[in-house]
Amino acid sequence: MDLPVIWFGIAVLAWVLFFVLEGFDFGVGFLGPLLGRTDAERGAAIRTVGPVWDGNEVWLVAAIGVTFAAFPDWYAALLSGLYLPMIAILLLLAVRGVAIEFRGKHDTASWHLRCDAFLATSSLLLAATWGAVLGALVVGLALDPGGNVQGAGLGRSLAPVLGPWAVLGGFAGVLLTTVHGATFLALRTTGPVRARARHLTVATAPALAVIALALFIAAGHAAVAGALALLAVAAVAAWRRAEVLAFAATSLAVAGSVVAVFTAHLGSTWVLLPSTLSSANDVTLRGAAASEGALHLITVAGVIVLPAVIAYQVWSYVVFRKRVHTGFATTSRPRRVPVTR
Repeated sequence: MDLPVIWFGIAVLAWVLFFVLEGFDFGVGFLGPLLGRTDAERGAAIRTVGPVWDGNEVWLVAAIGVTFAAFPDWYAALLSGLYLPMIAILLLLAVRGVAIEFRGKHDTASWHLRCDAFLATSSLLLAATWGAVLGALVVGLALDPGGNVQGAGLGRSLAPVLGPWAVLGGFAGVLLTTVHGATFLALRTTGPVRARARHLTVATAPALAVIALALFIAAGHAAVAGALALLAVAAVAAWRRAEVLAFAATSLAVAGSVVAVFTAHLGSTWVLLPSTLSSANDVTLRGAAASEGALHLITVAGVIVLPAVIAYQVWSYVVFRKRVHTGFATTSRPRRVPVTR
């Protein structure tokens, strides 16, 4: 078995699952205050991800763990070149988790509004930051022969996420999580939130498809073309109230976009992370892979752990599969009982 290739596929799969599952979490986080006009509607929108959001974050741990264990040089180059954005992401994830968990600690409208504001802000910034990081990876980092990122001070870590591809990636990340979160809310709710989420998908998907078309013209990657077609499917499906198909289309669009980023430079030399200074400094799959003994060891652990994590995720979504009601509460007039003298 070619263990480096197998573990690269597992690493990409873990990143894909993280972005697909957390993508609608981020979307729901900042769409809740927008689509929920009342405190009850906003609370219902958040309850759609309440039982599963922390389980979705397990795939971030898995993705980072697999990258570190199987490709330590790739992990080192990514973290050294993007340590400030990654620290920001970790802090924003903490803020988002606290906002979700603490929202129900006090049953007052003002407390709920503050938690919703923190949740929406952190979710929006997470979508933009992750999009910028993925956009930066398309271009590469300024790696020297030792695999270190050149530069000094804050600029060394901030420069990659301030370039044109990173800015475009951040904008696309926000739009993609918007569509993905809207299709999830349309799938998991009833009443007015469902209707607003469906209308938002129809309005937003074409704009994102234009960005996907621009990226396809610039990069010429087949996965981007596939994402373009899937977004069109999502818009039509949402318009026809086929929420399952719409959510499946946006999930595949997210997955295709992530695969396009991580395989953009593979080619015949299996480049994982290109260097903007010289192609001789590129991080390659063979050069970044761990030793054969280490790969055999994590293979044994992966055979046990990964299926268990996947089984737990499937079980949790089956248990919490029912829609969350966001309609208006109705009260029936009490029946008048005749008085007997």
